[in-house]
Amino acid sequence: MRDLSLPRHLVLLLAAASAALCASSAAAQDYPARPVRIIVPFATGGGSDTLARLVGQKLSTAWKQPVVVENRPGAGGALGADLVAKAAPDGYTLLVSDSSAVTMNPWLYPKLPYAAKDLTPVVQLATFALVLVVPATSPANKVSDLVAADRKKPGSLSGASSGNGTSPHLVLEMVNLGAGTSFVHVPYKGGGPAMVDIIGGQVDFIFNGLGASTMPMITGGKVKALAVTTAQRIPSLPQVPTMNESGFPGFEAVSAQSLFVPAGTPPAVVRKLNADIGKILREPEVVERWNQAGYLPVGDETPEQLGSWFAKESAKWGRIVRERNVKVD
Repeated sequence: MRDLSLPRHLVLLLAAASAALCASSAAAQDYPARPVRIIVPFATGGGSDTLARLVGQKLSTAWKQPVVVENRPGAGGALGADLVAKAAPDGYTLLVSDSSAVTMNPWLYPKLPYAAKDLTPVVQLATFALVLVVPATSPANKVSDLVAADRKKPGSLSGASSGNGTSPHLVLEMVNLGAGTSFVHVPYKGGGPAMVDIIGGQVDFIFNGLGASTMPMITGGKVKALAVTTAQRIPSLPQVPTMNESGFPGFEAVSAQSLFVPAGTPPAVVRKLNADIGKILREPEVVERWNQAGYLPVGDETPEQLGSWFAKESAKWGRIVRERNVKVD
């Protein structure tokens, strides 16, 4: 009679896999059994910090466990991200950061102490558009006006940013690469100082995040919004066209705030975090706060779908950094 039993090494392999799966499920059932830390790799008061504190408070109530937010700024967010990347992969040390931690920084910092693969994306907390604004006194009323001015006199127009290697900088270089323009980059130490000089007319334009520092300037008539960088127009600025509608086919650039865990965290814990935070993001109170802040609706992506999105974003920004030879301070 033919022996249909599995070879011993396959039996051991299957047993190990089953044990790992059971351990992961058990970890999720007990999680969290003690306080959880959320590391924010930037100073207090910024977008990542605000989101982390709101989500942390909600999680603490739901879990009946303390959720403590710690700010670890430095090196453009690399210090805090590295701390989480090297933490125990047990779900008790989390990272809330913008997407640059895994999409831009690995290309901008050759000596980055961690790799993108060291952080596993769990859930997207919020996304927001960048909006192209010019001084209220600018003769430009649409993007093509800026392009035409550059064609007439290359290098005559300047674009501000919140610093070398930031999203506003890379979006400016994305335009230069795609349109063959020669817009001159002027870095500032933060979006606030940059907007001051935009309002004053010292700089010609900026791609700035649509939030507390930009929307009031638009509604107050201190700057003019020429385009948004999302694929579709956004509800808070329905009259403003997209870059795609403005002569840049396929143009899309969004900033995202997401939650990450160290690579190797049990899949069941990752799924629990995704599900629990997803419930918070669907609460009417949270949705209203997101709308007021100018954030775009957050999808219900799985961690795997979010990981695929980050991979595509990384490839896009890596090309911009290489071909435009972007350097950080």
